[in-house]
Amino acid sequence: MFKSVLKLVKVLYSRVLLSIAFYPVLISFGFCLLAFVILELESLALAKKLKENIPYLFIEDYETARAILTTLIGGILSLTVFSFTMVMVVLSQASSNFSPRLLPSLVSNKRHQLILGVYIGTLLYCIIILIVLGANDIETHSVGFPTMLAAISGIFCTGLFVYFIHSISVSIQIQNIIDNIFRSSSKYLDVDFEDSRTLNVGLQEFRTDDFETIYAQKSGYYRGFDDALLSDSLIDNCHVFEILPYVGCHVWEGMPLIMAQNSFSNEDMKNLLLCINISTNRSDRKEGIDGFIKLMEITVKAMSPGINDPGTAIDAINRLAPLLVKILRFPPKTSHSIKDGKIIIVRNNITAKELMRTIMQPIRLYAKQDSSVVIALLDALKFIMRDAKVSKENKEDVKKELEALKVDVKANIENNYDREMVLAMFE
Repeated sequence: MFKSVLKLVKVLYSRVLLSIAFYPVLISFGFCLLAFVILELESLALAKKLKENIPYLFIEDYETARAILTTLIGGILSLTVFSFTMVMVVLSQASSNFSPRLLPSLVSNKRHQLILGVYIGTLLYCIIILIVLGANDIETHSVGFPTMLAAISGIFCTGLFVYFIHSISVSIQIQNIIDNIFRSSSKYLDVDFEDSRTLNVGLQEFRTDDFETIYAQKSGYYRGFDDALLSDSLIDNCHVFEILPYVGCHVWEGMPLIMAQNSFSNEDMKNLLLCINISTNRSDRKEGIDGFIKLMEITVKAMSPGINDPGTAIDAINRLAPLLVKILRFPPKTSHSIKDGKIIIVRNNITAKELMRTIMQPIRLYAKQDSSVVIALLDALKFIMRDAKVSKENKEDVKKELEALKVDVKANIENNYDREMVLAMFE
């Protein structure tokens, strides 16, 4: 029961972090708390001494304080509405022009969330001070300093609005989107590759004849194995587990999911399935081949008749090639031990054949009539073939994709000059 609750908390936590309202809610709560703290500090002896030494920070006139707060509430409310409108326009444009898979990363942009949070927090702060100002015939000077802080916050919000306009216009530029996807995917692959080398416990050819197969209980995308949810009984029995799908692979209900060396009870099987993270959303994480999928979809969308932007397609392909090289350097299987070596987890990595089918084939089918994009795709595949750290088996699958590309070039590029020029590059 505890493990199930822990997994539910982790799932909710990850969803909350991706929500556009996460930081705005926290910052707004902080501003509300600040308003009440400042009002309490106003009555202290230190505040009275400050009024004597720095009187220009304290607004003494009731009408002036009310006018400032009323103006700030109206102005910041307009900034907030306009900023939220811009975010929605950006998301709509990114979804229609590039790929719907880009929306989670744009929504979870922390800078934009922080700016929107300061807007809403300042707005609530001003409302609280204005309410206190008119409550119970309270003396005007008792909210003089909080009113001045509200005015300073309003000026700060104006500066943030200028920065927000710049940031939102930069974030929607496709080149920056491609670069961000490349950097995050490359960083993840580098860390994963180093971990696989460090944690490898010396893969041996386990005899799987006596292994018990566990089948998936629901359909979705495999996102990883959470060993923190393992029960004590599984740890004590010294199991070897092989996770059959690669990270990011779609799993159908009833498909083989795990192969376990030792037999175990139904309770242990339920616990083991609890450790498997299967999501119905393909783009809610950055692990596995998510970055590859996004770059592929950007390329395909750019080559659609409605967009027809081969330049963007070429940029995305040029970013895909180094990522493909990095992921193809992984061995077919990696393993690591947990719980002081009591459990060995064997992980299957995505194969070159699957990568070619999932990533390169859609690009080839959509771009086979455009010689400039075909040349970029050809250069990317040849770049992979030249890498010395890619295994011969993986290179054979890449070679088959090159042969398929050559067939498509012969069949779809009608101009003799362009066709012969591209075919000459295969030599």
